[in-house]
Amino acid sequence: MFQALLLACIFVAIATLLAVLAWAVTTGWPRLDLNLLTEMPSGRRTQLATSGVQSAIFGTLYVMIGLVVTVVPLGVSAAVYLEEFADPDKWYVRLIEVNVQNLAAVPSIVFGILGMAFIYRGGLSLGSVIYTGSLTLTMLVLPTIIVTGREAIRSVPSSIRMASMGVGATRWRTIWHQVLPSAIPGIVTGTILALSRAIGEAAPLIMIGTATFVTFNPEGFFEGRFTVLPVQIYYWSSQANPDFHVLAAAGIVVLMGMLLAMNSIAIWIRARFTQEN
Repeated sequence: MFQALLLACIFVAIATLLAVLAWAVTTGWPRLDLNLLTEMPSGRRTQLATSGVQSAIFGTLYVMIGLVVTVVPLGVSAAVYLEEFADPDKWYVRLIEVNVQNLAAVPSIVFGILGMAFIYRGGLSLGSVIYTGSLTLTMLVLPTIIVTGREAIRSVPSSIRMASMGVGATRWRTIWHQVLPSAIPGIVTGTILALSRAIGEAAPLIMIGTATFVTFNPEGFFEGRFTVLPVQIYYWSSQANPDFHVLAAAGIVVLMGMLLAMNSIAIWIRARFTQEN
């Protein structure tokens, strides 16, 4: 009965995903063409037939690149410290662990407010640039990567550590050459989950002033305004004109395609390291 219940849950999840995809493809089919990928968005009703999401696609790619290069080193380093070096009996280590676990359940809008207070304004005062969005999403997904990274490191057998140290390797060399390569499949899995959540977030990016209508591609990580696909989809879906809803549905298909492509690359990396190990 328990196995049947698990299969039923999987079926409901897959059926829900397929239903969303079917609705998006059916609704957005009139605009699933090359113009959607190569043209800039337009607010004029007479130009909706050729309006596209090129600026939002590039903005999403830039934000995700900035997120990956920031959150992966931070998350993995924190996981290594907490699992391999930190003393669990110390009060500050327990405080860090409790806060990491609690932050994983904080609503995304809270991180958007923090990003607005300390990154968009406040101490860093970067303004509404791409790396502001990357840092805001870093706060959002960092707890997930830390938790999953710790579990991946913890799953590496202690015999590997003892064997490495037994032949004269230092603790750091053991971690770098033995533990981390063995833990990469689990770390990549956590990264996939984190990035999958981040790529669809609109609320935190709206809080830091992400534009809803941009007709040019990003100029860099630290200059110029930008938009991303979730914000562009939100803008189109909030319009009264039904033609914008068709564009929103087509944008959802593009966003899902980017998510699947990104996850496929991460799964390939995980499978490669699993085979090598």
